[in-house]
Amino acid sequence: MALPKIAKITYELVIPSTDKKIKYRPFLVKEEKVLILAQESGSQAEMTRAIKDVISACVQTRGFKVDSLATFDIEYVFLNIRGRSVGESVDVIVTCPDDGETTVPVTIYLDEIKVVFDEEHEANIKLDDTYSVQMKYPTMEEVMAADAENISVEESLTLIAKCINQIYSEEESFAASDSSLKELIAWVEDLEPKQFGKLEKFFTTMPKLSHTIEVMNPETNVESSVVLEGLGSFFA
Repeated sequence: MALPKIAKITYELVIPSTDKKIKYRPFLVKEEKVLILAQESGSQAEMTRAIKDVISACVQTRGFKVDSLATFDIEYVFLNIRGRSVGESVDVIVTCPDDGETTVPVTIYLDEIKVVFDEEHEANIKLDDTYSVQMKYPTMEEVMAADAENISVEESLTLIAKCINQIYSEEESFAASDSSLKELIAWVEDLEPKQFGKLEKFFTTMPKLSHTIEVMNPETNVESSVVLEGLGSFFA
């Protein structure tokens, strides 16, 4: 006789960048195993792959593609799946900013963590009186590479070029997909510094997973605000 199948509870969630609803279930033991093995490997690439694989397995909405999500969407979706799977709070160790060395444990409830949008963030960037650029969000792998220490100028130019979706004016438009990466990099290099700065601002103001907590230093009795950003801050 076959063993019984246990029903899976599903939940709804709104994707921050698109406001579209998806349905998802908690991850299973076999999927948690994948996450644990990836974490033990110490490889960012393995962890990224595991997170995306778990999201793909847990989201029940037809036509859903994890690779179409912005990095902050992926982090937010995974945070919610994790909360429904193994507990809706997480304990983290925070360093008190007033002395930079005393650490305190803090419990954070995952449903309080949101994606924060910067009012100055703009995906359609006007370069001059004629041309504008429509940007797209980098992949999770590209973001992790850009967060690495000592990122080179060439790597920065490449990231910006990869995130160009379209260059357009009132009369014409040029899809980035019609050009090679080399051509896009050359186009970015030909911008004026002020115009290049507008493209850089797209990245510095991107939405991010963020949560502000208040911590009391037991050694100095000083209370400080600490901002935790990115998925790694909540599961380090």
